[in-house]
Amino acid sequence: MKTPAEDPAAVVQRQLDAFNARDLNALLATYAVDAEMFEHPSKLLARGAAAFRERYTARFQEPNLYAKLLNRTVMGQIVVDHEEVCRTFPEGPGKIELLMIYEVQQGRIVKAWNISGAKTLD
Repeated sequence: MKTPAEDPAAVVQRQLDAFNARDLNALLATYAVDAEMFEHPSKLLARGAAAFRERYTARFQEPNLYAKLLNRTVMGQIVVDHEEVCRTFPEGPGKIELLMIYEVQQGRIVKAWNISGAKTLD
């Protein structure tokens, strides 16, 4: 049986909460040191703690950044979140639908994939 700290859904929820709080250290603590993030299926976006720190430091500069969880599915070590994310795009503020797929091992996210959906401007 998994401890609450290792439960995949709990790990991903901590990641989402840290993202919305713009708490970089708490967010990075949910990822393995050698974690990888991909644009589904295989375009590498970030690998390792330094790349994640750089990616999220830049993202957290957006004034209206917020991810709203629409649905979550958990199957073993895999967690799939359907989100609506408020962003500041180069063309202005708006929202984008995302599917985020997380693989959790030993209480840390080891791999993440995103699938972008519809983007709308406010």
